[in-house]
Amino acid sequence: MPDLTVPPTPPTPPVLLSALLAREDLGLRQIAGPSDPDVAIHWAHTSEMPDPYPYLLGGELLLTAGVHITDAAGSGTYFDDYVARIVEAGGVALGFGVAPVHDTVPRALVAACDHYDLPLLEVPPPTPFSRVARAVWQLMAQARLAELRRVTEAQQSLAAAASRPDPVPSVLRQLAQRVSGLAVLYGPDGTEIAAAGRGASGVETREALAGLVRVVRPRAASASSPTSTPPTSPTSSTSPTSATDTVPGAHLAAYALGTGQGFVLGVAAPQRAPGDHTIASVAAVLLSLLTGEHQSRTGADRSSALVRLLLGAPPEDVASLLGGDRWLVVHAAPDAGADRAPDPVAASALGAALGSTLIDQAPEVVRVLLPADREPAPQPGWTLGVSAAVAPEDWSAADTQAARALARARATRTPLVGHGSAGRAGLDGLVPHDEAEAHARALLAPLAAHPALTETLRTWLSLHGSWDRTAVALAVHRNTVRQRIARSAALLEADLDDPDVRMELWFGLRHL
Repeated sequence: MPDLTVPPTPPTPPVLLSALLAREDLGLRQIAGPSDPDVAIHWAHTSEMPDPYPYLLGGELLLTAGVHITDAAGSGTYFDDYVARIVEAGGVALGFGVAPVHDTVPRALVAACDHYDLPLLEVPPPTPFSRVARAVWQLMAQARLAELRRVTEAQQSLAAAASRPDPVPSVLRQLAQRVSGLAVLYGPDGTEIAAAGRGASGVETREALAGLVRVVRPRAASASSPTSTPPTSPTSSTSPTSATDTVPGAHLAAYALGTGQGFVLGVAAPQRAPGDHTIASVAAVLLSLLTGEHQSRTGADRSSALVRLLLGAPPEDVASLLGGDRWLVVHAAPDAGADRAPDPVAASALGAALGSTLIDQAPEVVRVLLPADREPAPQPGWTLGVSAAVAPEDWSAADTQAARALARARATRTPLVGHGSAGRAGLDGLVPHDEAEAHARALLAPLAAHPALTETLRTWLSLHGSWDRTAVALAVHRNTVRQRIARSAALLEADLDDPDVRMELWFGLRHL
């Protein structure tokens, strides 16, 4: 749980008190408190309340003209109590406006600020508090612009590094340079795969960084270093995706790469500068891509399977590299209301939803090959046709089945249609497969030289003789469907209005 007693600070770059004092147009002068150049101001606030504590969030330069100070305030503990409450609320500096209420800054206030180490600024009469507040915001805007420019330049350099022949070392070198520290890529077993940079790279720092890395590595939180401070509850059952820690002379950060392979990016820098987290996060995303599945065993096996297929190996010889003995082929097309063909991002998202990365994107259809144990479900925005579960040697036949199922799904406006989902004929179990194929070839021989007629007849029969739905499924005009069916009937010398003829032709087409 976060410490709720620590006042929050805004997500904007702070302004150094020294930068505010350097503004000659303000004429500010520090008259008490430590001269620390690293004092940071997050905002300016004006209050004349004797107890400003309830109105402060932390990180403020509190401005006051002393209206709340009474004549008797100097004889008691008023100023000590006032400054103590400011410090307790997280205020980082106090600005006292000279005139019109007080001609000088009360000595007791100066003493109290020295006692509590609170910087006290004298605001001269010509300088209104609004000008001081505006200066704070101007400096903050300049710092924010500089931070954005630094982050943008870092993103560009990291992206360029990722495109080089040695992308991982190049990205680490750029990251180390940008944070003026050390960048390390850790493997799934916790060993250093590559490192770059020398800043904050002492032995103790490296050991602490390795301990922090164990915090974010999946299923390894229990082995974390006792000095680490992951940003999650200690009772969390999952590992955080990032964690930070500090050791003498270094700020540490660890980022679990989003590959699921256990790779972790570790960063050690002398200090945490604005934008460092964003820059490191960009590097983590790039390294996630570079160490992703193509670098994993699964990716290597897939590449090996592809090479073997291209070199002539039969599908059944390479299927073991992909996993699974039985497979489904899915054909997917955007719903009729989609205004464009699927892009690579949409195709990848579909594959992820179905549980496979074996995706082929064509202009109008996406084909997905997935193990048969991953039963497809309807996907929003898509129309799916699914083959029967087949062995690898029947992938080609399954591809045809999926295409026909998709055509039927589109024609019937059904989100998902599986091969044979409308019910299988009982004859399938009565007629031997070889005999059924022989009968189909003989029956449909007159159409063998006309694939378009065969496919039109198949679709027309599957849609119960509907001209319009067949035209939609085949993406042709309904008159074209009529002409093809008439031609098929003539070649077959068959009466297609006879239900017995239709049944026999459907049986043959199923086994062709």
